Amino acid sequence: MEKKNLRIVFMGTPEFAVGSLQRLVENGYNVVAVVTQPDKPVGRHASVLRPSPVKEYALAHGLPVLQPLKMKDEHFLEQLRSYDADLQVVVAFRMLPEVVWAMPRFGTFNVHAALLPDYRGAAPINWAVINGETRTGVTTFFLDHDIDTGRIIAQRQFPIPDDADVEYVYDGLMQLGAQLCTDTVDLVLSTDGNAPSQPQKDSDARHAAPKIFKETCAIDFSLTAKRIYDFVRGLSPAPGAWCMLTPRDANAPAQVLKIYKTAKTHESVAGGALVSSAPDYKAANTHDPSAGGALVSSAPDYNAANTHDQPTSVEVGTLKAENRRLFVATADEWLEILELQPAGKKRMAARDYLNGFQHPEHFLLK
Repeated sequence: MEKKNLRIVFMGTPEFAVGSLQRLVENGYNVVAVVTQPDKPVGRHASVLRPSPVKEYALAHGLPVLQPLKMKDEHFLEQLRSYDADLQVVVAFRMLPEVVWAMPRFGTFNVHAALLPDYRGAAPINWAVINGETRTGVTTFFLDHDIDTGRIIAQRQFPIPDDADVEYVYDGLMQLGAQLCTDTVDLVLSTDGNAPSQPQKDSDARHAAPKIFKETCAIDFSLTAKRIYDFVRGLSPAPGAWCMLTPRDANAPAQVLKIYKTAKTHESVAGGALVSSAPDYKAANTHDPSAGGALVSSAPDYNAANTHDQPTSVEVGTLKAENRRLFVATADEWLEILELQPAGKKRMAARDYLNGFQHPEHFLLK
């Protein structure tokens, strides 16, 4: 079968999924319909409906769009059957019932932004960075009854530099995932729908990647500087790690403070000498997010036990300012805060924040 004859229904919602849909369309694959989430109400009174990025791309390229409220709705199922798909491709969508994923004769495969079986769940990119991983990747797998547990078709690895944030990894995996998407479709074509696949080993699932909520993003300054550094990277630029700027005077109100970027100083809060100089955080990011990478090593889980390593001589969360630079005490070292966002204001450099922030020693971050 030629690719122009393979009827594909694409399912996805966010920008991450657009990369794969765009690659399919621009390379001449026969995408006969697109399924995406219903338009999202936005605005003060939720009076404006905002289409998903996938819907915007599909309409701009003349592709039929389906937006079911319920995946088992009979009217939707009748519409889906009418497209007589040979294959369904899913990228960053919702859980599908069997009546949907089993409909095409060649099945349904998903592009997942992690190296399964590790990081099953809704937020694999965030959790990989939060946990200090040095590599991640993308996986294509056939859908089955459970979430992210189907037979693996193919994988590609992607390195995570130590100074990379979620935006960098997201962009890189979107490109890598789009490439793996078309490679997998080609494999399905070349095997007449019998693409080889391997079952996942649950014993290799070291980490989960659950959905991230506001409470998830609260910074725990009793952890080590390295773990907080990774935690901030793993939530930047969105949804953003936060803490409470708390006056030592108990009668004054605390305020929310978001932190987007930090730097390790390697300076002990117990009064130790500076072990090595902090990285040049002003340098341009020279990493290429489109490059794949070899397996390097993995860091332990952010939430693992025994992370409150050493007693400190300075209360965790203590702030100090030196030479227009802002530092916070963690369990072991001072961590420099580079970019932040006070409540009701825009994101800014810490040095600019210090212009109007007097006596940081009178506050704690909690």
